[in-house]
Amino acid sequence: MRFSQRMGLTSIRDTIQVDSMDDALRNGLWNCVLEHYLNPISIQTKFTRGELFFENLWSEYFKSTFDDIPLSVTDAHWVLKGYFFNEPWYKVYDFIEFLANTEYATGDFIDSCNRILKREMSGFRFTNNYLAPITSEEEIAAIEEAISITISPISGHLSRSLELLADRQKPDYRNSIKESISAVESLCVNISGDPHATLGSALNIIEKSGKIPLHGALKNAFSSMYGWTSDAEGIRHGLQDEPDLGFEDAKYMLVACSGFINYLLEKAKKTGLDLQNT
Repeated sequence: MRFSQRMGLTSIRDTIQVDSMDDALRNGLWNCVLEHYLNPISIQTKFTRGELFFENLWSEYFKSTFDDIPLSVTDAHWVLKGYFFNEPWYKVYDFIEFLANTEYATGDFIDSCNRILKREMSGFRFTNNYLAPITSEEEIAAIEEAISITISPISGHLSRSLELLADRQKPDYRNSIKESISAVESLCVNISGDPHATLGSALNIIEKSGKIPLHGALKNAFSSMYGWTSDAEGIRHGLQDEPDLGFEDAKYMLVACSGFINYLLEKAKKTGLDLQNT
């Protein structure tokens, strides 16, 4: 994670790109357009396919006239590139979604786009030929609220979880999940007052002591989640064979743990519980 992100100067919503598009994401998507559409046209011995492709773009996407189409494939290429790199981020998504639903579309184009969208931490993926959000505003807000907490072990674990998830060169989903659940454990140990407790025992102490009203089903849900991350095949133990974990697993845990932390802190605030910054 970059300095600006650690210091809160760069928004989490820019790290998980839900209302923005950085150069790496835009460049990667343009390369998909080149590979699957423009380059194959430029090497055709006949211009017919190019004419039909550009006619479709100009009439159906740009809603323009045929005589506005540039006179050569090269000129049309540069017009499209200018559009792609100068329009707002959402227009880029409009454009690639349109391409994915033309008669020229291939599954390879969609697969290539999804690979770039995942690599560059976009908040969207192609599903059934249409771009769908995989990260909502509510999820982003929950993460941002939890990371802003001044209790250092909690914010530290969550920041590290996001850092490991957002590493575009070598994301570490396994340890991202570990950091997310460790943030919950840190808070619950703090609330329980037992520095030697695990998450499971801390949740039991909280429930029995009545320090915070905690519904049994909610407690059991996080106890089970802790069990998943702690069993012989789980996250918190060193594994010879790393489990098959992906972005969606790590993101779910970060969002779920952030939400639970926000919930517990609000409950603690209402009961007047003074939590120590350890």
